[in-house]
Amino acid sequence: MLPNSPNTTRMPAWIRQELGRGVRFPATARAVHGRGLHTVCEEARCPNRGECWSRGTATFMLLGDTCTRACGFCAVKTGRPPGIDADEPRRVAEAVVGMNLGYVVLTSVNRDDLEDGGAAAFADSLRALRLRRPGIGVEFLTPDFRNTQEQAARAFAETLAALPAGARRDLVWGHNVETVPRLYREARKGAKYERSLRLLEIASGLPNIEAKSALMLGLGETRDEVLQVLAELRAAGVARVSLGQYLRPALDNLPVARYVHPDEFAEYEAAARALGYTWVKAGPLVRSSYYAEEIQGGKGNGKRETQTPPACQDGPGVSRFPFPVSREE
Repeated sequence: MLPNSPNTTRMPAWIRQELGRGVRFPATARAVHGRGLHTVCEEARCPNRGECWSRGTATFMLLGDTCTRACGFCAVKTGRPPGIDADEPRRVAEAVVGMNLGYVVLTSVNRDDLEDGGAAAFADSLRALRLRRPGIGVEFLTPDFRNTQEQAARAFAETLAALPAGARRDLVWGHNVETVPRLYREARKGAKYERSLRLLEIASGLPNIEAKSALMLGLGETRDEVLQVLAELRAAGVARVSLGQYLRPALDNLPVARYVHPDEFAEYEAAARALGYTWVKAGPLVRSSYYAEEIQGGKGNGKRETQTPPACQDGPGVSRFPFPVSREE
């Protein structure tokens, strides 16, 4: 598949969604924009932004809005990023507290220009959040930390261990493999499936840390390939997984090869549960942080009791990490 070629078919009815602006939308926008922060909701053109911001939620994107890689599926701009904003962790924590979130997902652009790949920004934000709100649930959705995986793991573990008494010392560490290995060359330039799998294996081996990943479907993968990836992720210790439909953000991104029917997503969800995943979400509009705070398996990956708060249907407490939304029909 090449950029600028058409999607395989028109977008089906089950993909379409109202992007409303409810009562909490302005407050969410103020919390983000008033502090000079970025969200993946905006930068990646999330189809769920209207709904989530109207419910008072957002997924914060650390380290600026410019990525050092150019993945074929992604709407985030590519280029030379600016320097590090040392005050960003404080402002993120301030925004989260102001939004009264009980659980937050933090992601970032790839920063291959940094010696630590940006790990310090995650660690500093975690510290700032737990100092302001000791009981908040925190989930990372990180890059692959190309050459610094062990260092990143050490930084996260040391940050958790150094938190004051009474603060939560657990973490969900997510990293998305995104697609099957065969499609990496065109979909994930600069990434390697084996490297991503290794990061997740490292994450799953840390105390009080639960590993999570996600796949987007519709790029041309086969059912057997998806099932193989699910099996390999589980073998690496991943406990949480989500599967969603790839939606094209712009004509210069990869086209949609196929719109996966909701029934097929249900089959993948059943297969994942049979493999032993404790938290599974699968559906056309599911994103990797879709109801991330929701308790499903009770015991997590067997290492600890899952401490996340119950799902909040109408108020704060959930963030969603988006895949792109198609502008072509």
